[in-house]
Amino acid sequence: MKLDFQVMEALELLERERGVPVDTILDALANGLVSAYKRAPGAAEEARVVIDPDAGDIVVYAQELDEDGNVVREWEDTPEDFGRIAAQTAKQVIAQRLRDAKREQVFDVYEGREGDLITGIVQQVDHRYSILDLGDAEALMPGSERIPYERLDRGNRVKALIIEVRGEAKGPQIVVSRSHPDFVRRLLELEVPELLDGTIEIKAIAREPGHRTKIAVSSNDPNVDPKGACVGARGSRVRQVVNELRSEKVDVVQWREDTAQFIAEALGPAKVKEVRINEAEKEAVVIVNDHQLSLAIGREGQNARLAARLSGYRVDIRSESQERGDVEGEEPGPDGGLPSAPAEAETEGAPVEGTETPAEELEVQEGGVAVDEPTVEEEPEPEASQDVATDEAPEQDEEPAAPAGEGSTEVADGDVGKETPIDTGAQIEAESSPEEDSDDADQA
Repeated sequence: MKLDFQVMEALELLERERGVPVDTILDALANGLVSAYKRAPGAAEEARVVIDPDAGDIVVYAQELDEDGNVVREWEDTPEDFGRIAAQTAKQVIAQRLRDAKREQVFDVYEGREGDLITGIVQQVDHRYSILDLGDAEALMPGSERIPYERLDRGNRVKALIIEVRGEAKGPQIVVSRSHPDFVRRLLELEVPELLDGTIEIKAIAREPGHRTKIAVSSNDPNVDPKGACVGARGSRVRQVVNELRSEKVDVVQWREDTAQFIAEALGPAKVKEVRINEAEKEAVVIVNDHQLSLAIGREGQNARLAARLSGYRVDIRSESQERGDVEGEEPGPDGGLPSAPAEAETEGAPVEGTETPAEELEVQEGGVAVDEPTVEEEPEPEASQDVATDEAPEQDEEPAAPAGEGSTEVADGDVGKETPIDTGAQIEAESSPEEDSDDADQA
C-alpha cells in the first residue's frame, strides 16, 4: 500500500515551516502503524513497518523471534485494509509530533534565558496567575510575582522578567515576574546604554513593588555622572521606567565607598547631618534635623527600610532633639521620645507668673468674667450703691449725669469684647445681677 500524496506534501511542508524533519515523522508513523497492526485479528506478535519516503510505499513485515529475541523468520504481512488504518494513524502521529516538536523548540529557545526581559500580551488574568502570549510560547505569571494593586487588562502589552524555565510533560513552562528587583534593572538597561557598555554599574537594588525602588549606581569613568546618566535630561530616561512600573517611584542614588556617606545618600531626599557606623554590629545611627525626621523615615518607615536593604546595615534614625535628650540623660516620654514639654498657659485670663491665684479659680459667668482674687475695698459713700464701689470721679459740671446703669462694670450679653473702663480698685461681686444694680442706681 502507499501513503496518500497529500500526506507526503504535508510532511514536507511541516519540515519547511516548522523545522520538523520528515524522517522523524516517518519513524513515528512507522511505530504507530506497528501498534495498529498488532491490534488486527491474526496479526503476529512482532512486526516492523517500512515506509519508502520517495514512493510512499508502506510494507508490514511480520517476525518470529527465538528465546533470545533474535529474528528467526520474517515475512510480509500487510493487511488489505491497512490504507485506512495508515491514514488515520498518520493524522494522529503528525499532530502529536507537531506538539512535541513545538515544545522542544520552545524549550530550546527559552532554556537558559533566566533573567532576560520579554514582552507579551495579556491573555488571561485571575487572582492565581496571569498568562502572557509571547508569540511562539505562553508565559505564566503567578499572583505573587505581580505588582501589588496593578491592573492587567486583557490585550495589554506588558514587559516581564523570566525567572524560571521548567521542562514538564505537558511542555516547557516559562515563569515570569514583574515584582522582582532585577525587573527594574533590566528596564533601566533598556534606557541607559552606559549600563550595557559598562561605563555605569548598578551596585544594589532595594524594592518594594508598587511603592518605591532605590537603585545605587557607580561610574567607572570619572567624566560620567552615574545619577545624571540614569535619570536623563529632565528625567526622560527614568520616566520610561516609571511608566512601565505604573508610576512606582524610582530613586537613583550614587554608590559611595564610605559607608557613612552611602547611607546618607540612600536616605535621600532627606538631609542627613551625621552618620555613626558600628561595623561590629552592622548598625548605623543617623542624626537629622527635627523637621527632616519624618522625611528620613518615610511613610510607614519605607524610606528607612529601603536604605537599610540597600546598604546592608541596620539604620537607626534620630532627630537632634532626641539625640540631645540621650546625651543629657533625660528620661524618655510615654511614646519613647523626649519628655513632653509643659503645656502652655491659656492666653486669655492666664495668671501672671508670681501670682497666687491658680488657673482653676478662673470663673466665666454669664455676662462677664469674674476674677476671684483679693482686692482692696474702699469704704463706700453713704448714698453709693452697695454692689459697685468706685473711686471718686472728676466732677463734670457741663455734662449731664449718666443714666442709671451706664457706670456699671457688668458686661451684658452681646457686649462681650467691648472695652469698658474699670478702675483698679473696683470689686465685681459674683452674686450681683443686672436687675439689682439698676434698682440700687434708681434709689441713689
